[in-house]
Amino acid sequence: MVKKIEILLTLTALLLGSSLKQASAQDLVAGNGYSPYSLFGFGDPVRQGTAYNLSMAGIGIGDRNVRYLNYLNPAAVTAREARSFMFDFGLESRNVLYQGNAATSVSETASGVLTSASNTFNMHHIVASLPIATHSAFKLGVVPYSTVNYAFQADETSDRLMAEVGDIRYTRRGQGGLYQAFLGAGVTLWNRLSLGADLDYYFGEINRYSNAAFATKTSYRSISSGWTDNVSCFGGKLGLQYTQPLSKTMVAVVGATYTFSSKLRGTETRYAYGVADATDTLVFRKHSLENYRVPSELGVGITLRGADRWMVGFDYTRQDWNGMTFGGYPGVDFEAGVAQNFRAGFEITPNRYDVRHFMRRLTYRAGAYREMSYMRLNGSQVASTGVTFGVGIPVFRYYNSINLGVELGQRGTLANNLIRERYFLFTLSFNLHDIWFIPVLYN
Repeated sequence: MVKKIEILLTLTALLLGSSLKQASAQDLVAGNGYSPYSLFGFGDPVRQGTAYNLSMAGIGIGDRNVRYLNYLNPAAVTAREARSFMFDFGLESRNVLYQGNAATSVSETASGVLTSASNTFNMHHIVASLPIATHSAFKLGVVPYSTVNYAFQADETSDRLMAEVGDIRYTRRGQGGLYQAFLGAGVTLWNRLSLGADLDYYFGEINRYSNAAFATKTSYRSISSGWTDNVSCFGGKLGLQYTQPLSKTMVAVVGATYTFSSKLRGTETRYAYGVADATDTLVFRKHSLENYRVPSELGVGITLRGADRWMVGFDYTRQDWNGMTFGGYPGVDFEAGVAQNFRAGFEITPNRYDVRHFMRRLTYRAGAYREMSYMRLNGSQVASTGVTFGVGIPVFRYYNSINLGVELGQRGTLANNLIRERYFLFTLSFNLHDIWFIPVLYN
């Protein structure tokens, strides 16, 4: 019996480990924030920024706007009105259609493509900023860094194995992710050069689980195995921006950011259980995390702004994941590579001070991006392409506004036995301003 358990454990690891590669032959089970690509590494990286940034494809490294809290560059915190308090709270809705090449073992669509979908609604970010002095300020916030949520299910199709042990159903699930809390400050020198720094804290828990259930011969034990990672670490980010006037109404801003590499610390708990009439512990061990690291990232950006009416910008980021190891994925041709992102966006406000036509006071935004992720599967780098649109609606006094963003995009492909995701994302941010620290002249 022990020998059979060892054989079945090996079969489970091999079959479940190839779940993404063989996703075309599986029923995709959608969950909260589901993505089959979150199977790897720390999960699915979350695109950073408020609805203001995201509706312009996520640009912000070279952007300075006194009306919005831009946390993508630590130096941008000094772009503000004196004594102003700034707060931004965001929500996100994700609607994703997943497609993979169908196999004869599952129900096929007319086009031979297996389809599944998920719809979720979650909080995206909380960020606030306060002034320190005339040309300096600090910020703090909490944002998601990555999400893990996947579910694969497959039935055994090997006639030889089924004749021996009967029907077997394999399941693999994962849930959790990492968050990033930060505290940063910036200062502007000579009215042109702005410098900033963030202290980051990464934390979170990732649970991964797999199961092999025997439906026909109940005398065989179902095998449940998995691991739980509890991780945390400190990191840092530097940023600078330089403002160059080009005319009386136009300025250019060049920005750069550098995120330091951070080694994730914490514990990993691995387990395996055999379940029949009773539950037996086959494996249970807990050890410190090794070789888990958030790699360094370099970003550059530039914007052109015309008075208070329009802005256009471009961002580029590069993050080298080569050499990163996340544990084995049996049966899957996975390796980490270099992640590169290209983003371009713009905004325009017809007439911010028009008292007769409200629609002219709105700010309209759009953008496009191309993202090359760090994941290489079956020899192909997983890439995303999308377009974004948005609008900023002024509310009451000061710079208070409600910002809406829409994103349409695609990640992955049906080629090389991968999964294609076509998604519609909706973001909503509440941008709040107030003037603090004003001395009272009269009681």
